[in-house]
Amino acid sequence: MNADTTLVAAFDRLWREADRAQRPALVSATVMLTYAQLHGRTRAMAEALRQAGVAAGDYVAIAMERSVDQMVVILGAMMCGACPCPLEPRIAVEETARRVAAVGLRWLVHDAAHLALGDGCGLAPEAVLDHAVLVGNRDGAAFEVPRLAPDAPALLLFTSGSTGHPKGVLLSHQGVFNNATGVAAHTGLAPQDRLLHVMPLHHTNALNNQLFAPLWVGSCVALAGRFRAEDMPELLESFKPTLLTGVPTMYARMAELPFSAASLGRLRFARCGSAPITERLHRQIEDFLGCPLIVSYGLSEATCTSTLNPPHARRVGSVGTVLPNQTVVLMLPDGTLAPTGAEGEICIAGDSLMLTYLGAGSAAGIQADGYLHTGDLGRFDTDGYLYITGRIKDVIIRGGENISPSLIEAAVVEMPGVASCCVVGAADDDLGEVPVVFVVPSGTECPDLVAIRAFVLARLGRIYVPAASYVVDRLPENAVGKIDRKALAARVRAPGAMA
Repeated sequence: MNADTTLVAAFDRLWREADRAQRPALVSATVMLTYAQLHGRTRAMAEALRQAGVAAGDYVAIAMERSVDQMVVILGAMMCGACPCPLEPRIAVEETARRVAAVGLRWLVHDAAHLALGDGCGLAPEAVLDHAVLVGNRDGAAFEVPRLAPDAPALLLFTSGSTGHPKGVLLSHQGVFNNATGVAAHTGLAPQDRLLHVMPLHHTNALNNQLFAPLWVGSCVALAGRFRAEDMPELLESFKPTLLTGVPTMYARMAELPFSAASLGRLRFARCGSAPITERLHRQIEDFLGCPLIVSYGLSEATCTSTLNPPHARRVGSVGTVLPNQTVVLMLPDGTLAPTGAEGEICIAGDSLMLTYLGAGSAAGIQADGYLHTGDLGRFDTDGYLYITGRIKDVIIRGGENISPSLIEAAVVEMPGVASCCVVGAADDDLGEVPVVFVVPSGTECPDLVAIRAFVLARLGRIYVPAASYVVDRLPENAVGKIDRKALAARVRAPGAMA
């Protein structure tokens, strides 16, 4: 397997092999594709995209409902040498146009639910491709898979980071291949495994760890709807997964529901990432599931996963050990390395690093020293296990989703009656953190929470909606005149302070 240098080459070779061809690859409530069928459909989609004019290296936005079809379009775009960019389901036309302009998206593939995006996204009509038309070409027999360079663009994902401006993270074929093979080796992922997929398909974990890695090994991916705790008992019964991947909030909600011993007994392990988890909750989840909960750490900018707990040797409180072909070090403010046991900024180098950021407001990304400086703080123990100790940046992590405070602020400050505002994270028992907004009114009228929530929902989406709003006469400032976010965050944390 390791002779391949890209997932495209590996998939084209492995999916047709006799010992894999008839095994289930992708299943849902209504669809079951063997590896042979997945291979045929992916090649047919790649050929259809090529015939439509999509060229190697083109950025292809994919606006589709969560489905096996969406997965096939993502894989088909990669196989024809293009770079897929999955968008959030039901994304607004205005936001789509903003992203098209920001990163140079060349094409848009949409389904019936996203038909309206074509008219206002800023692309020429011939660059807007209807999925129903593309699947009319089912013949991929004549398609020739291109030879792709390891440093060619493979996947484009959007992240707001801490800048407030959604920007593209451009990942290479080398990066997605290194992540898939590293995660598979570290976890012992096997053809006998079946992964229940309930995470959003525009998320790096949902693609790199829950689609690409299983399909490289020969596991089965069971695609269910977007996570809802009340659906999980039936999903575990019907799909019979051996693996789950999620965020702490997901498992905490599941623990409140009844599951059969048989459905939980099939689980080899469950993965957890994208958000902090307390040791107490970690042990509660393991007691509930009856299997190891392995915690990982990574960023979209480093393809997905940089450290991961081995299932047979997980350590509660740690995010695990470093994956192959990656370097993770802790740097002190002066640029020197922190000694073992000491805290430093987590910095990542190696084959999994992104190619670059794309879009307005992009940060520098990979520094001159060759490292991605994450803004997170951590320490290593003597056995090489990493522990996260804090966060330099202001990003709010709500149920595993990164939220930029400044993105919400830019929306709220547009409202009539708002002179200025500041968004900080508040602790939440269910989601870990939620955004709350402090508003300085302009004039006598100030929007209430209901109006603010509706305004933000319409412009940004559900996860950005503030959980609470507080009217203040002025926002606190630090010595250099910047808004003192730490002071506001402390006010939110103080018991009864904001009642």
